[in-house]
Amino acid sequence: MDIVEALTESPTPRQYWGKVKQREFVELQLSPIWVQLKLEAPDGKSRLTDCVNTKNAFRLIQSIPSKKAEPFKMWLAEVGKERLDEIENPELAQERMKVIYEQKGYPKAWIDKRLRGMAIRQNLTDEWKGRGIEHQKDYSILTAEISRATFGMTPSEYKKLKDIPGKSKANLRDNMTDLELIFTMLGEKVTTEISQNEEPKGMPANKKVAKRGGGVAGKAREETEKELGRSVISKDNYLPKQEENKKLK
Repeated sequence: MDIVEALTESPTPRQYWGKVKQREFVELQLSPIWVQLKLEAPDGKSRLTDCVNTKNAFRLIQSIPSKKAEPFKMWLAEVGKERLDEIENPELAQERMKVIYEQKGYPKAWIDKRLRGMAIRQNLTDEWKGRGIEHQKDYSILTAEISRATFGMTPSEYKKLKDIPGKSKANLRDNMTDLELIFTMLGEKVTTEISQNEEPKGMPANKKVAKRGGGVAGKAREETEKELGRSVISKDNYLPKQEENKKLK
């Protein structure tokens, strides 16, 4: 209702939304994009209210014939075009990510490592697919094996160390230091190489390979820590707090 009211300035947004539902979904026999949740009304009472998630909010905006909705529709069309262009030329996606990280304040050296890490990760995922690993849950299990062997903790444990909320969408690797990224890449790259050499099939065999690949990175990390006299593992998010505060201002 809030979206409809903001984009249409209708004095009767409830009725307007009712017409949109009838025209765009009921008459076309499409599945509803909304769910009803009990929310507090202006009078203080809880009432069932139509709600949408982010994805369906964009779908709703597309259904509203309004000048105020037009900029959003143009933006969605532009994003769609960019994604199609990136499918044809994957380098465009990498360039887009580079710009995003630059806007967030990451230095070039860090960005280069992060993008390289993405490429190594994609190669590893492709390798796992070729070995019969298909489900996202299995990818997470194998990734946890590499991380545990490399850093002594799983990604979820690593997030807790860095004080990243469990339900947060924040990417752990976006909060890693240069060295943390390097050893993450090493563990995944070695795992890929071992897998290509030995061609393991199924989860048990791939888990063993993941543990070995991560183990190589883990030993390298320990040797590095001896030379540096400090831990490679950092509790901090990558961007210094003072830099975050600057951006917020």
